[in-house]
Amino acid sequence: MDARDSIESPAMTETNPDPQTSPQAGATAGPAISVATKSPAAGLRGRRDVGTVELQGLHAYYGSNHAVRGVDLGFAADQVTAIIGPSGCGKSTMVRCINRMHEEIDGARAEGHVLLDGLDLYDSRIDIVAVRRAVGMVFQKPNPFPTMSVFDNVVSGLRLSGASRSEMDDRGREALIGAGLWDEVKDRLKGPGVGLSGGQQQRLCIARALAVEPEVLLMDEPCSALDPVATLKIEELIGELKQRVTIVIVTHNMQQAARVADTTVFMLDGELVEVGPTDKLFTTPDDERTEQYVTGKFG
Repeated sequence: MDARDSIESPAMTETNPDPQTSPQAGATAGPAISVATKSPAAGLRGRRDVGTVELQGLHAYYGSNHAVRGVDLGFAADQVTAIIGPSGCGKSTMVRCINRMHEEIDGARAEGHVLLDGLDLYDSRIDIVAVRRAVGMVFQKPNPFPTMSVFDNVVSGLRLSGASRSEMDDRGREALIGAGLWDEVKDRLKGPGVGLSGGQQQRLCIARALAVEPEVLLMDEPCSALDPVATLKIEELIGELKQRVTIVIVTHNMQQAARVADTTVFMLDGELVEVGPTDKLFTTPDDERTEQYVTGKFG
């Protein structure tokens, strides 16, 4: 991970109070296209035909550096997909292209298509704020707003979207329950978010993302800064959340990928090497490079 990891968006309930619109998003060819989000309860009723992501010929660049090279890949609803590979292989860059965070970096650009339920998120008419509400993100280090209470952290994205107080109260509570945090913080909602433990802060960030009812949740090494107990709680939460949102997790921890992921993707030098059911990829991979990586021969 590097300095690029600090770039965040409030539409994903992260730390920048003023979302920037990319040049591509601003050059609209017609009325802005909004990304319609679903109610979290839809997944619980068994309706999970939303939240499917498909990458088609995705390339990503940092200036002249070709970081992601022609990736074609799908992320199925109702599943957790883990992205593994050595540092610098393009994992985080590829994930950031899904919610168009990559293009916010000076000199960075992406080419190709990212489809969410068939809608091209790189269409010039797309509402980029809506993209980042529909595709939430949780970063490596917990980052609650330091001046906000626990509850205000959770509903910050809702407040920016103009939600009523009653809606914020209801959805904030639902988000904390969904993040497995309500019982631990219900008596300290007015206390500072930064007063929570590291693991609680990360679940607070997950609640913050869930409050705006995303279809997809991207998690970029969400447990790397946590102790084993907090890591276990996050992993258990991931298993529960996949019934509500499509989850894509970047991880250097192959044991974690084996525990939480239904599907695992192995990347190397910006290219997709292999994708398949997690058990198969870790036990009988098709590509020799995958076998060498998962057995620790490099990386």
